[in-house]
Amino acid sequence: MSTVDKKEILLESGTNEMEIIEFSVGSQPLGINVQKLKEIISFDESVLTAIPESAPAMLGTLLLRGSSIPLIDLKLHLKQRQQEEQQEDARPVVLVCEFNHRTNGFKVDGVNRIHRVSWSDVEPLAPFINQFKPRFTGSLHIEDREILILDLEHIIGEFDPESVIGAREEIANTQQNLGNSEQRKQAKVLMAEDSSIIRTNIERILRGVGFEGLEVFVDGEECYQRILQLKTQADEAGEDIRQHLNLIISDIEMPKMDGLTLCRKVKEGLGYKHLPVLLFSSLINPPMEVKCDSVGADGYAAKPEIAKLIEMMDRFIEIKP
Repeated sequence: MSTVDKKEILLESGTNEMEIIEFSVGSQPLGINVQKLKEIISFDESVLTAIPESAPAMLGTLLLRGSSIPLIDLKLHLKQRQQEEQQEDARPVVLVCEFNHRTNGFKVDGVNRIHRVSWSDVEPLAPFINQFKPRFTGSLHIEDREILILDLEHIIGEFDPESVIGAREEIANTQQNLGNSEQRKQAKVLMAEDSSIIRTNIERILRGVGFEGLEVFVDGEECYQRILQLKTQADEAGEDIRQHLNLIISDIEMPKMDGLTLCRKVKEGLGYKHLPVLLFSSLINPPMEVKCDSVGADGYAAKPEIAKLIEMMDRFIEIKP
């Protein structure tokens, strides 16, 4: 049906802008970052192979140019009801998405258009709502519509938990082999991650391997405000910022302020080129690595490579006496 031309929608790194594609599931407008979208194809049931005893929303595997990819029916999974007047004209399509080094298909009811927006326009979901259905990371108002930003990592994690944060064996080996060093216990680390399931898992693992001084934030703006507080404390005491902060970890996609913008503000705006910033995101691929380098990131790892993230953290931690 169509292939997304990433060259036409490239954005300058660290400007806090993104492109989202708006699509519909039932009567609800939803959106995802275009960076995750490879192409849009018509839904063809003839190339679908059902998987016995799978969840109802897991339709099976879809044959796409000689390769099979999992296909998830978002309407079934999100339990969205179709308005009766839409059923007759519905022409479902498949969003073929790539993130976390894997490709998945998502069946939806239709695609509207691509919007260029600022992350500052994305409102995080209220904590009261988010505790029940953390499948969304925020909402965006465009014209007369409220577009919910879908957390695809969370949805895939509901079918395959190890795809979100790594295999249990890898995590166990990380905890056993690297231990709880005194350096980790002393390290003051800030982490920004908007996905509740990923945030909870990363926090649990990092504390489990000894990072007791970890502070966690739900978006880049909240994390940046904490950095400014620590900067004020350091300036008033006449101390280096590393007396108060040793490392920053950030996702890239986040409401209010994305990770690339956060990194640029730390490195260029505050002048903390010596303060390590690591980006941990499902979007890490060669083009995104170029963007990470352009804003001064010290390292990056693709979810769910938690062992690689911890190895980088150990390498960049520098505790000042």
